[in-house]
Amino acid sequence: MSVLDLARPDIRALAPYSSARMEAQGGTVLLNANESSRPPNIPGGEGLNRYPDPQPRALIDALADLYATSPDRVLATRGSDEAIDLLVRAFCRAGQDAVVISPPTFGMYAVCARIQGATVIESPLEPSGALRPDALLAAVTPETKLVFVCTPNNPTGNLVGHDVLEGLARALTGRAVLVVDEAYAEFSRAPSAISLIDAYENVAVLRTLSKAWSLAGARVGTLVARPDVIGLLRRIIPPYPLPSPCVDAALGALSYEGRRVQRHHLQEILGERARMLETLPTMPGVREVLPSHANFLAVRFDDAAGAYRRLLAAGVVVRDIGRYPGLGDALRITVGTGNENDRVLAVLRTGGEA
Repeated sequence: MSVLDLARPDIRALAPYSSARMEAQGGTVLLNANESSRPPNIPGGEGLNRYPDPQPRALIDALADLYATSPDRVLATRGSDEAIDLLVRAFCRAGQDAVVISPPTFGMYAVCARIQGATVIESPLEPSGALRPDALLAAVTPETKLVFVCTPNNPTGNLVGHDVLEGLARALTGRAVLVVDEAYAEFSRAPSAISLIDAYENVAVLRTLSKAWSLAGARVGTLVARPDVIGLLRRIIPPYPLPSPCVDAALGALSYEGRRVQRHHLQEILGERARMLETLPTMPGVREVLPSHANFLAVRFDDAAGAYRRLLAAGVVVRDIGRYPGLGDALRITVGTGNENDRVLAVLRTGGEA
């Protein structure tokens, strides 16, 4: 059985839209896309009168190198959100198929599924934030097409072991696609699930340049999967998903100098995360700081709403995650710069403005 047998038959049979850039390349007089023949009269406007390459070769090669895979296993998307949406639309028939998630986790899995009309099956995490693999597999029904696992998990920061992911991939073979969201992987230094794709065709991995690579505003995400899955999603992805300036920003970040700066920045974040993990539990009203392998900390308070108001009054915006199951007393605090973290600690220490 091929993993594509799990996909929607109508998507497998779909004739994809063929854009002007896909149909003809290599010319110097471009008159096939109804673009303007002149660039806009704005700073940095050179080339913006032309549509970008649908999957820019230089970017695909750079992403493949970054994630230690081959270019034919890479799809560049508008952040991870677009990749999630593409997977749900390609594999889930409205009113028939389902996805499995483990709340509390990233909310877009359920949102994309519900927009598509797919059922959302929940297999909650342990109170500690740990994944329950046996319960997760027990929740899988014959209608399940996608199983989402976020590691490190958002918003709890916990990690799912590589052996657990491999066990899930093996158990789901022929049943469902295991989608491993590694948006925060750089902060964990755990082995990537990308290495599982060689052995398991039903594994797809989400990565992004939004977090550790400081490009949230450029919206450059990556899906890594077997070439047949990539080919399936290319049938339904919009013709020009990545604007040219975003591609240029990504290539700059992934250059030799960009990687050197990123390594320095990552070390700074990990150092500040360790400091906050040590210091936050000593703050008045803090009950617990959940262990984190990401660039944020989930913090339980005696009065989370009051802490949120005090921080906001001091100009510090954190995430209220009280709507997530089991986290009604918690706030999610991103690890910022040293000065930003000092301000958080000062507010919590005094109970007032910093």
